[in-house]
Amino acid sequence: MTQFRYVSAANLSCQSNMITFQNSQYTWRRCPYIVSDQSNALLFGDSDSMGLKLRLSNKHSIGTRRKKDFCPLQVVCMDYPRPELENTVNFLEAAYLSSSFRTSPLPSKPLEVVIAGAGLAGLSTAKYLADAGHKPILLEARDVLGGKESKVAAWKDEDGDWYETGLHIFFGAYPNVQNLFGELGINDRLQWKEHSMIFAMPSKPGEFSRFDFPEVLPSPLNAIWAILRNSEMLTWPEKIKFAIGLLPAMLGGQAYVEAQDGLTVKDWMRKQGIPDRVTDEVFIAMSKALNFINPEELSMQCILIALNRFLQEKHGSKMAFLDGNPPERLCMPIVDHIQSLGGQVQLNSRIQKIELNKDGTVKNFVLNDGHVIKGDAYVFATPVDILKLLLPGDWKEIPYFRRLDKLVGVPVINVHIWFGNGMFDRKLKNTYDSLLFSRFPSEIWLMRSPLLSVYADMSVTCKEYYNPNQSMLELVFAPAEEWVSRSDSEIIEATMKELAKLFPNEISEDQSKAKVLKYHVVKTPSSIGFNSRSVYKTVPSCEPCRPLQRSPIEGFYLAGDYTKQKYLASMEGAVLSGKLCAQAIVQDYEMLVAWRERKLAEVSIVS
Repeated sequence: MTQFRYVSAANLSCQSNMITFQNSQYTWRRCPYIVSDQSNALLFGDSDSMGLKLRLSNKHSIGTRRKKDFCPLQVVCMDYPRPELENTVNFLEAAYLSSSFRTSPLPSKPLEVVIAGAGLAGLSTAKYLADAGHKPILLEARDVLGGKESKVAAWKDEDGDWYETGLHIFFGAYPNVQNLFGELGINDRLQWKEHSMIFAMPSKPGEFSRFDFPEVLPSPLNAIWAILRNSEMLTWPEKIKFAIGLLPAMLGGQAYVEAQDGLTVKDWMRKQGIPDRVTDEVFIAMSKALNFINPEELSMQCILIALNRFLQEKHGSKMAFLDGNPPERLCMPIVDHIQSLGGQVQLNSRIQKIELNKDGTVKNFVLNDGHVIKGDAYVFATPVDILKLLLPGDWKEIPYFRRLDKLVGVPVINVHIWFGNGMFDRKLKNTYDSLLFSRFPSEIWLMRSPLLSVYADMSVTCKEYYNPNQSMLELVFAPAEEWVSRSDSEIIEATMKELAKLFPNEISEDQSKAKVLKYHVVKTPSSIGFNSRSVYKTVPSCEPCRPLQRSPIEGFYLAGDYTKQKYLASMEGAVLSGKLCAQAIVQDYEMLVAWRERKLAEVSIVS
């Protein structure tokens, strides 16, 4: 059967009679060839009302050589089918853990569990507690779902445009996140991109170096093929040394990976005899993408965990973008689910103090407005910095909490810039419908400011943000430690200098080419409120300091990507930590009910 794919938006640059427009659905494949001169076809997913579907015969969609009568397709936006993730071991494990909440016996006396923080960790904790029949009370300090310090917060400006705390990428190797989307019935809100890792090349402005993972090969052969086929970034001797250096990690499994926590990425690479140029070419960008810090700071365990998933799962490194703003498209479905099962979600509920009973257990949370919130159990699902600020003095010398001192957050700056050309709005030509890594070749490293790690043109990657006339670049500015206290204008000036190097034909520092129509800079920590940070800094030897979700304080639990789980600082880690926190509370149900009744008895005796 002939198969087709659809193109979400394409610049069509030469004539052909091989194209027809339809209003029906198709299965689709990669299509590197193209057609007409002035057409501008637009389509996202299954939204027929948003445009016409571009249908191209499959016989022109699998070749690698350009035919004489065809010219290259400059694709502005394409979405790909959802990959088959359900048969992986990690997905099945995550699905089983999810089902354990729904299939557990309903509690005769549901627990009221107070949860501080409505980021992914807090939302996940509340969702799975509600699935198990309990009554979560989720408190968010600010007026937006996800919270200022969350990975998935976003705000709408006066023009109706959204700006976010981070560039949100959903990998195939995120089994708990992928299960969560399926459980909520929102799988169609992920816009999957082609299976490639794409690096911008400042030495060749406007060009990109690609690692393409072929669909026909299983893992790890697809990843090996992608590396071997790339000839622009690494030489063959470097590839061989890199492969030999990775052998212990591939053969040693998880035990070996965890044992590398004491080494930085740069130290591990040198220990394995891998040339520094491999670190400079690939792992500077990868380190900043994973944890917003450089390879000389990042624990190698973090890199190896990512590589493990990418090598073991065929679609592990395949990426998707959310089709709109995270609060509405991801957080609200979770909230709706929680509330449908009797849970509560309260915004503008910042916690001022954790009050204790005489025995050192939690008596209640006190909010900034003086309200007192009581429950049968308490969860802190905030970034670790906020927990440390609010930690009661009586707890600080307990080893479980004292070890938190080594866990610190990473400051993050997310930059959004809307571009036009002044006389009339115009999109940038040399952007791509995917996540892009900012690469700086080692021979010009000292000549360039390494400020950008990953970026994307959200006006072509995201359905809700689509704009046929303007480009909106969303960029992760990292490392941000020295910049977070600087003004927005200084950060934009530095960003423009960097973009002028990447896109010299279209962007200049003085805006004589593409004009900056507006910008937003989102800093975490913020300039107001708590000095908190989104993710914890994954530096060497911090793994032993990460706490389990169940604390030594009866009835008090933690959730967050800094807590003990195997996906470290990521959206996947946050969701998994929430599930593990909910699991601990469900397991402690009998103890918590007995604790509640004991407290009630003590109150009645006193009164």
